[in-house]
Amino acid sequence: MTEETVRTFAGLSPYLAILIGAALPTHIWRWLGVLFAGRLDDQSELFTWVKAVATALVAGVISKLILFPTGPLATLDLWIRIFAAAAGFGAYLASGRRLALGVVAAELVLLISWFTLR
Repeated sequence: MTEETVRTFAGLSPYLAILIGAALPTHIWRWLGVLFAGRLDDQSELFTWVKAVATALVAGVISKLILFPTGPLATLDLWIRIFAAAAGFGAYLASGRRLALGVVAAELVLLISWFTLR
């Protein structure tokens, strides 16, 4: 190997570390998911449990953001954060369960409150 080749590989080492340490393990689970997705019964008890755990995790994160916020969100009063969540949920239901519209509605309430009440 020439010295230039060694320098080239040394320059690539961070990218190889990212590939081996982060991307490859993530992609393995995705590949396994694709392999086994056709065999899963979405009405099974296991699948129902997985959906319930995922929903509980999302609910926990949202609760933490409302009750114990950090950063700029912490500058808004609790009632504003609760109202934004309620507005987002109301928009979600009113729009025929379109998640993006619910998120946008809650975000608009937070942004308008933040700009008007500071």
